[in-house]
Amino acid sequence: MAAIPEHLHELMAQSLVAWRLTGSVRATGDGAILVTCQEHNIRIEPAPSDLLFRWIVSVDNRSRPAISVVAVLRMVRAALDPGYAAMRAHIAPFPLVPT
Repeated sequence: MAAIPEHLHELMAQSLVAWRLTGSVRATGDGAILVTCQEHNIRIEPAPSDLLFRWIVSVDNRSRPAISVVAVLRMVRAALDPGYAAMRAHIAPFPLVPT
C-alpha cells in the first residue's frame, strides 16, 4: 500500500480547524491517516490498485470507498458534524430551448 501524501495529512488537520472541531490527525505506521475527533476514529488509506477508487475511509470500523479527496472530506465532515448538510450537484439533461 502506498503512503498518504503529506498534503492530505495537512489538509485534514486544517479542515478540523476550519470546521471548528477539536481533534488530532496522525500518520500510522502502515501509511494511512488516523483522524480522532469526539468519539470517532476515522482511518483514511489508499485503495488497492485494482479498485476504481483512490481512497478507503473507515469511520468507526465501517469502510467506504472514496473516488476523490473531495469525497474523503465529505465523508469525514459528515461523520464529525451530524448537522452538516452536504450539498451535491445534480447534472441532468435539459431540453434545448429554440432561439
